[in-house]
Amino acid sequence: MERQLSVGIIVFNEVEVLDFAGPFEVFSITTNQNSDSKPFAVHIISQTGELVRARNGLLVKPCYSFDDSPALDILIIPGGYGAEKIEIHNETVITWIKEQSKKVKLLASVCTGAFLLAEAELLDNKVATTHWMDIDRLVKEYPKITVQKGVKYVDEGAIITAAGISAGLDMSFHIVKRFMGADIARATAKRMEYDIVIADDVNYGT
Repeated sequence: MERQLSVGIIVFNEVEVLDFAGPFEVFSITTNQNSDSKPFAVHIISQTGELVRARNGLLVKPCYSFDDSPALDILIIPGGYGAEKIEIHNETVITWIKEQSKKVKLLASVCTGAFLLAEAELLDNKVATTHWMDIDRLVKEYPKITVQKGVKYVDEGAIITAAGISAGLDMSFHIVKRFMGADIARATAKRMEYDIVIADDVNYGT
C-alpha cells in the first residue's frame, strides 16, 4: 500500500463550519479504485489543540496543535469571521502558515481563508479568489494579488484559493483529481451525491 497523503485542516474560533467540514468529508471518504484503502489521512489542527467554537456554536475538538502536528502534504485554510476578523491579526497563525508553505506539496484556502494567505504574503503576484462579499476588500488591502471574480477556485499550482463556503467542496474534488485522477474524484463526488463535472483533462500526480 502506498503512503497516505497527509491532509491538515486548521480550525479556530468562529471558523465557518462548511469551510472545514466540506473538505474533511471529501478527503476522508475518498478511496482507491478497486480497494477500500484510503489515500488521504485527514487531521484537524488548531493553534493549541484545545476545543474550538466554530460559527454558530459548533464545538470542534482538534486532533493536533501546531506543536505536535504530523508532517503534512496538503494544508487547507478555511475562512469565516474567525479568519477575516480574528486570526488575521494572530502572528502565531500567520507565521505557522508561512512555515508550512515551505514544507507542503499544496496549500489551499476556502472562502476568507485567503486573507490569511494574503497576510502571510503567499498570494503576492498570484491570481486568487475569495467569497464574493469579500472580493473588494481583498483587492483594496492586498494590491499585489490579482483577484478573480466569478470562479469556484483558482489553481496556481502550489496554492489554490476557493470562493465562498461550498466552493471548498469543488476545490477539494479538484485536489483529489490532481493527486488521484479524475475517476477517483468522480467516484467520491457520486458517493456524496454532489453534482459536479470532473473532466479527464489533467492528472497532475503527486
